[in-house]
Amino acid sequence: MEANKKWLSIPKDSREKLIQNVFCSNCLDAVTIVDFIILDHPEGVLLEGKCKNCGESVARVVELE
Repeated sequence: MEANKKWLSIPKDSREKLIQNVFCSNCLDAVTIVDFIILDHPEGVLLEGKCKNCGESVARVVELE
């Protein structure tokens, strides 16, 4: 639950930009993450999900102060 609180503390427009800017090592490009979960991470939160384009697993660390 703590990870979700941290995620929701980020402004909605910024969250949308983060969701749409995750690197996929299969597509070799920035993609949109789908079907993701939000996990606690020492630097902030971790988004783990799938690439919208190819379905491969992708992740992104969102650093928070």
